[in-house]
Amino acid sequence: MSATPTLEHPAPAPAPEDPNRIRGNSVRPGDRIFRGVTRGAGILVLLIMGAIGAFLLWKAIPALRVNTVNFFTYQKWSPDNTPAKFGIAAMAFGTVVCAVIAMILAVPVGYGIALFTAHYAPRRIAAMLGYVIDLLAAVPSIIFGLWGLNYLMPRSYGLMQWLNDHLGFIPIFDNRLGVYSRSIMIASIVLAIMILPTVSAISREVFVQVPRAHVEAALALGATRWEMIRTAVIPYGRSGMISAAMLGLGRALGETIAVALLLSASFTISSHLTEPGGITISAAIALLFNESGAIGIGALIAAGLVLFVITLLVNMIARLIIERRRDFSGAN
Repeated sequence: MSATPTLEHPAPAPAPEDPNRIRGNSVRPGDRIFRGVTRGAGILVLLIMGAIGAFLLWKAIPALRVNTVNFFTYQKWSPDNTPAKFGIAAMAFGTVVCAVIAMILAVPVGYGIALFTAHYAPRRIAAMLGYVIDLLAAVPSIIFGLWGLNYLMPRSYGLMQWLNDHLGFIPIFDNRLGVYSRSIMIASIVLAIMILPTVSAISREVFVQVPRAHVEAALALGATRWEMIRTAVIPYGRSGMISAAMLGLGRALGETIAVALLLSASFTISSHLTEPGGITISAAIALLFNESGAIGIGALIAAGLVLFVITLLVNMIARLIIERRRDFSGAN
């Protein structure tokens, strides 16, 4: 005998109706088509990535078989010699260091520009500044490389010498050669300028999407402009900020032409980042591909495979961070 609903034992709420269902158990045709298209697109992306990885591995295996040293720890690059000796250590070091320094320089500035255009600047100035930033993102890489080679590098000697004179006790600023051209530090500065528009533009769009009610509520409670940003804007847009930084890091890791113009093919690991030397994986491929033999090309493809894996790991880590922070962010 069923119990009669009372105030102490209310009747259970009815299950919410599925918006995708109409008339019995049928699914809307548009929803079915859209679901199939999106699922196919996701599967296609995975297949393409798997095909790229398989191709790189297939082309790299012959060179890796004849290599007589450890590919991951050896620094020098002589794949076409007899016996073949080549390793990824120096190139991986240069790639990671350039990208990290570029991120340290660009990400705080990019966030600051995004906050200024979204919540501080007058509407007209914000629109004009946003247009300039978006236009800067469209500048080709070779233009940045030529600018860094012909303008920034000659004018950076004074700064690099000052760093050596006053902060030389820190290894990254110590310059033992007295030469300040074609260094990882200069390449990192150019990379920072290149990724700045990406970080700033995406972060600005995230900050603009913060609900106006959140902003007005914080101000109504007596918060200052910075307290409003710290308590309402940044928590809501944290996932988008991380995504913007990771997209900038992806470009910094894979940038080729600009870095190839600013660095020489020096396969050494050095903590003195203001001295000439250092190379990244992408720049080494661009500089050495035309002069490499069959084994050398296979070795460069193996280096490209390492860069491919590094990029995948960076994006996977970024995705994990975003998922872990999703519960603490207002953006879903």
